[in-house]
Amino acid sequence: MKNNDNFFLRNIWYYALPSNHLKPGTMVSRVFLGEPVLLIRDRNGKVAAMQDICPHRGVPLSCGRFDGQEVECCYHGWRFNSGGRCTAIPSLVEEQQMDLSRFDVQSYTVREAQGNIWIYIPDSHRPQPPDFEMQIPVIPGFEGRSPQFIEIMRFPCFVDHAVVGLMDPAHSPYVHRAWWWRNEQLHEEVKQFDASPHGFTMRRHRLPANGGRLYWLIGGGVPETEISFRLPGVRVEETTIGKHRVVNLTTVTPISDTETEVTFSLYWTLPWVGFFQPLLHVLARTFLGQDRSVVEKQQIGLKYNPVLRLIKDSDVQAQWYYQLKREYARSIAEERQFVNPVKGQILRWRA
Repeated sequence: MKNNDNFFLRNIWYYALPSNHLKPGTMVSRVFLGEPVLLIRDRNGKVAAMQDICPHRGVPLSCGRFDGQEVECCYHGWRFNSGGRCTAIPSLVEEQQMDLSRFDVQSYTVREAQGNIWIYIPDSHRPQPPDFEMQIPVIPGFEGRSPQFIEIMRFPCFVDHAVVGLMDPAHSPYVHRAWWWRNEQLHEEVKQFDASPHGFTMRRHRLPANGGRLYWLIGGGVPETEISFRLPGVRVEETTIGKHRVVNLTTVTPISDTETEVTFSLYWTLPWVGFFQPLLHVLARTFLGQDRSVVEKQQIGLKYNPVLRLIKDSDVQAQWYYQLKREYARSIAEERQFVNPVKGQILRWRA
């Protein structure tokens, strides 16, 4: 596989940040896909986003002030409302009438659900409104609830390598070496996969005893899990233990060509898991840190632009990802419906 897929998907929803990172009357400066974005939450709790650059002299608007309604640039006091509309230029005298809409900044569509803020990043050359057939991800059964656990980590790589690493089923025995997670003995895995909206799903299956001692701390029955992936980089793993559920939402958001943010969130119905939050943070940081470490090593080799040779069956999910990404980009360029290229099949690998 040649490295010709290094482009950002646009006209699609990306995970922006957890809801509790943006309090009423505050603003947060972020970068998504190399674009500076200012996220704000007004006094009434509504979230909005705009380009974090003043059109006058290029100063980041985040360097200014936000009064809960409007953002004021720190350089000359230009003001913008939550929709990016320029509402005031203080240096203008009364007779200097001017169409302030000439100085509006780009706004972004945002959605908030289940404690998560999502942002729609359009293509500046071929912008399209959000496709309502591709709604933001929602975890069934947790409506109106925020994640009980969140861990965020930056990876020093292009988004594709973070996504492919996220779905790689064969790296665990070598990257995630820990007595509480995996042993070193390899076992054959056989899993059925099906196409699902803008992605694919590993069918629900029982977790084997060698899947890790950590699962069995939950108790209450034999764990069963289902894992789904959808563009641009959203992975949902739902584990059922008796009458209880633990759902992991992992999102991958590109910051730049060389940096990607991975957000690991958990929802659960088990009443006692919250007592173990400090331990969960240690385990999550260790787990994500191991993935980050191997990605750092990968960047050493990728500097030489090698041909990456994917194999059957353990790399099929990576191949699907690239196929899905290319098809989505083509569907946007050709202004047609997306056609999922994934075909259901059984995959086998040792891990």
